[in-house]
Amino acid sequence: MIRKFILTIAAVAGLAAPAAADPLAKDVFGSEPGPTGGRPAAIGSYSKGCVSGAAQLPESGPTWQAMRLSRNRNWAHPEMVGFVIGLSEAARKLGWRGLYVGDMSQPRGGPMVSGHASHQLGLDADIWMLPPSSLNLSPAQRENISSISVVAKNGLGVNGNWSGIHGALIQSAAMDPRVDRIFLDAAIKVAMCDANRDRGAWLQKLRPTPNHDYHFHVRLNCPAGSGGCSNPAAPVAALSGNDNGCGAARQEIAYRANPSSRPKGTSNPNYRHPRSFRLSEMPRQCQAVATAR
Repeated sequence: MIRKFILTIAAVAGLAAPAAADPLAKDVFGSEPGPTGGRPAAIGSYSKGCVSGAAQLPESGPTWQAMRLSRNRNWAHPEMVGFVIGLSEAARKLGWRGLYVGDMSQPRGGPMVSGHASHQLGLDADIWMLPPSSLNLSPAQRENISSISVVAKNGLGVNGNWSGIHGALIQSAAMDPRVDRIFLDAAIKVAMCDANRDRGAWLQKLRPTPNHDYHFHVRLNCPAGSGGCSNPAAPVAALSGNDNGCGAARQEIAYRANPSSRPKGTSNPNYRHPRSFRLSEMPRQCQAVATAR
């Protein structure tokens, strides 16, 4: 009996050892308080990658404030930091005080302990739909304030929170050649298509995505000098067709109005959320980034 107990303990210890030696990537990346040094580089893909030499978006600036500072997610590739600052300046010119900036990336990118599947390369940023009422919010206020939805409760169109400045700001972002795509609610895309009569190649970059009515998510292309960075998604132009994706967005609204008409989709049985990745499953360069001292 004693021998059986000892063997059981040994077996459990044997199972635990590999997990301890190969931790979850989210725990390793999520525990790093600061970036690596060296030349900035995005490595891997948006949902399985990291960033070295990241820069921090200052917590406050003349035209922006970073929100939810406790998350320590106001880091990114310097290209994205510069983009966000520029977009905040554009917001001021359009009539807002600037921007409230949501999650960007962790100091070294990688999977996060909560929330996003992407935001791993330092090339993603969430921009709040809430026009700033003040750019002097305290850290505590930034934890408690929330953004606003610009989509009607039934999901069939935008609501009274939507304004021409929202549309102009999103268009400004989409027209930037550094931007790969922008994730937002289908109702927002339809409003943008209607306002522009379905004209403008930049409309291709607007991608209808659930749960993107309180913010829009900007994704940049892999920057120069990031040879290890890859975008596995099909090019935006290849997916949209001649109507810049406006027809597909309107079809989504039609499905919302009549849910029974929506074709049944199929899920990928092999999909794993990035929070389940072990450190050994990340790109080799990212393993080094995660553990660099």
